[in-house]
Amino acid sequence: MSRATSLQQLTASSSFDIVIIGGGATGLGCALDAVLRGYTTLLIEQYDFAKGTSSRSTKLVHGGVRYLQQGNIKLVREALRERAFLLRNAPHLTSVQPFVVPVFSWWEKLYYGVGLNIYDLLAGKLSLGRTRVLSKKETIAYLPAINPAKLAGGILYFDGQFDDSRLCTDLAVTAAKQGAIIINYCKATGFCKKDGKITGVNGVDTLTGKEFTVTAKAVINATGVFTDAVMQMDDAAKHDLVTPSQGIHLVVNASLFPGTTAMMIPKTDDGRVLFAVPWHHKMVLGTTDTPIATAIIEPKPLEEEIDFILKHINRYGTAHIQRSDVKSVYAGLRPLVKTSGAKGTALLSRDHTLVIAASGLVTITGGKWTTYRKMAEDAVSNALFVSKQAKRACSTGKFTIGNPTERAGMIAGMIQLDASLAEPIHGGYPYQKAEILYAVRYEMALTAEDILARRTRLLFLDARAAIASAPIVAAMMATELGKDLEWEEAQVTTFINLAQQYLLT
Repeated sequence: MSRATSLQQLTASSSFDIVIIGGGATGLGCALDAVLRGYTTLLIEQYDFAKGTSSRSTKLVHGGVRYLQQGNIKLVREALRERAFLLRNAPHLTSVQPFVVPVFSWWEKLYYGVGLNIYDLLAGKLSLGRTRVLSKKETIAYLPAINPAKLAGGILYFDGQFDDSRLCTDLAVTAAKQGAIIINYCKATGFCKKDGKITGVNGVDTLTGKEFTVTAKAVINATGVFTDAVMQMDDAAKHDLVTPSQGIHLVVNASLFPGTTAMMIPKTDDGRVLFAVPWHHKMVLGTTDTPIATAIIEPKPLEEEIDFILKHINRYGTAHIQRSDVKSVYAGLRPLVKTSGAKGTALLSRDHTLVIAASGLVTITGGKWTTYRKMAEDAVSNALFVSKQAKRACSTGKFTIGNPTERAGMIAGMIQLDASLAEPIHGGYPYQKAEILYAVRYEMALTAEDILARRTRLLFLDARAAIASAPIVAAMMATELGKDLEWEEAQVTTFINLAQQYLLT
């Protein structure tokens, strides 16, 4: 996947069956779906792939235990089915994760035991493992850091886990290999219309300032928390569809919460669930649900959110995690669809919503990472219907995402030619220099942030280590991309300024 090649293809082929705006999970899912159905497809993303919400999740592929508690059986069933698709289609980036819910009375043991068995039953033959009730001794064996005071036992159940932005990268690469044109750092600036119907998209390459126009039979808006802004480009009347809700996560060393089992706290003070999940040899703690007035691309964690997670996790653990233990803190915004009568974002539906404008613009928003494939299928099917294009069946349910064997082989080949590329960019983490070159050459990484935040996950795992690695990464990228020292130094400065937001001071 080469950006230069994609731009050349864009110039040569300025007419498309489907144009997708937004390069997060849903947009990339739409691109893969559309191209596999045989439609000429273009996807443009104004930042990097998964720059927003899609890289900032709790790293879970799950049906949603909380949604079952709310009585949303339809969403749980759909998510459990999609969980199975994702685990099958991207086994190199997903895994089955055991969870334990600690309980502190016989009533909680009964209540959550019954509920999680129903969760398992809803999965049917797609179940990942048998739910069972644990004794106090068994619970401590699964969760060595659990505070044993008043502990009555636990409930063991199974869900999925994944690497979110790596999956987005593989979706982009896979769609491009199938013939879709995929371009990051490319912003939609307006629509072309005839008789009130959208016939094309105006855009700009944000790296060069070069403008372009493409014709499109159908356009899909898959921009997450920025949904309303794209809808307003179509119709100047004020749109008010999405309510951004911020969720933050704290990442700490696994030694503070040892073991391979995740913990799920079923009810926090604000009615959410709280997770402690093993991920890349760290522990991810989260999340919050804070209404945010305005969507921004780089949201910042609030002090009250940080205190909220530390307070709740320390109720259940023995390590007493402190601010100084946090290796990285990241914040993401959920694109929740507004619902009349809801008193807080925690109560807003996680179902996805599809809106078709009078102009033909198809907007898909809401939902959750696990259901991205179904969201994409619904969006593409509706876009084809609205634009009166021949209907062809979706095939993403059984299509492999990414090619880890090919990737590993090419990285090994680079190292064979230059042994120094086997060196890690930081001594404490496994990311090799060869991976940096691979990301630049084949995964459309264009900035130090692209590498350190999303092609590798170092910024999310350890912000200080990422800062220390920035000069090495920027120097390698400058050589590979033919950039000068000024560019290299600017990349380091820009990344360090960003990474400071991921540190707790």
